Amino acid sequence: MNNPFVTDRVYKEEDFSAVRLPKGDYDNCTFRDCTFSDGFLDNCQFLECRFEDCNLSNANIAHSTFKEVKFMDCKMVGLLFETCDQLLLTFSFSGCTLDFSSFRGMSIPGTIFKDCKLRSVDYSYADLSGSGFDNSYLDNAIFDASNLQQADFSLSHNIILDPERNQLKNARFSSENVKGLLVKYKVQVIDSLMQ
Repeated sequence: MNNPFVTDRVYKEEDFSAVRLPKGDYDNCTFRDCTFSDGFLDNCQFLECRFEDCNLSNANIAHSTFKEVKFMDCKMVGLLFETCDQLLLTFSFSGCTLDFSSFRGMSIPGTIFKDCKLRSVDYSYADLSGSGFDNSYLDNAIFDASNLQQADFSLSHNIILDPERNQLKNARFSSENVKGLLVKYKVQVIDSLMQ
C-alpha cells in the first residue's frame, strides 16, 4: 500500500487521537487546532508544514521527519523528539508548551524556542549551538554535556546549568540569569543596585 502524498492542505479542528493521521508525506500543510494527544504521528514526513494551536502531547513521533516545520502555540508535553528521523531536521517553536519533552542527544543547532515553556525538558548531549530561547522558561531543564556555544539565553528565565559540564563558548546570558550558572558553587550573588 502506497503512503499518500498530501500538499497544500489545511486540516482544521480534526481529532487524530482516536483515528490516526495516515502515514505519508505532507508538504506545505497546515494543522490548525487539531488533536494528536496520545496518538500516532510516526513514520510521517512533514516538509514546510505548520502546526498551530494543536495538542500533540505524548504523541508517538518515532521515525517521522520534520523539515522546516513551525510549531506555534501548541501543547507538546512529553514528546520524545530523539525518536524522530534526524536527517535534515529543522523546526522552530513559538508559544509552545514542551514540558517534560526530550531532545536528548540530538543535533539541532540554530533552533528557535520563543515564548515557550520548557520545564524539565531534557537537552542532555544535544547540540544546541546558535539556538535561541527568547522569553522561554527553563525551570528544571536538563543540560548535561550539551553544546550551547553561541546559544542565546539572554532573554530566557530560570535557567540552571553546570558550566563545567556544558560547552558555553560565546553563549549569551543576561546578568539576571547568569546566577543559574553559579548554583552548583553555592555562592550568593548580591545586586549592588538594590543595597
